[in-house]
Amino acid sequence: MATQQRTIDYLIQQATAAGTVSAKPMFGEYGVYVDGKMIGSVCDDQLYVKPTASGRVQAEPVSEAPPYPGAKPQLLIEADRWADAEWLSELLRVTAGELPTRRPRKPKRRT
Repeated sequence: MATQQRTIDYLIQQATAAGTVSAKPMFGEYGVYVDGKMIGSVCDDQLYVKPTASGRVQAEPVSEAPPYPGAKPQLLIEADRWADAEWLSELLRVTAGELPTRRPRKPKRRT
């Protein structure tokens, strides 16, 4: 079951206080970004957040599951918890704060 666009729209709407929240299509599902950092994904209408120390504390109680077969386990944030926009925004904000900044890509060499 693929993620529905309305799920992505709702998630982004609920998490606006986290910063610049966006979702980009990836491999038939979506990557979730806060201020340009990938903090998780939405697969089969379920939110998975990369595990960080602050994120675990904010999300308690929380279970972990891989978003797709072969993936590393991530924090599985149940959909009923998304209704608390302040809580969800804080979770995404603290997670993004602990993740490293993306290194710029090296320009391709022209031959």
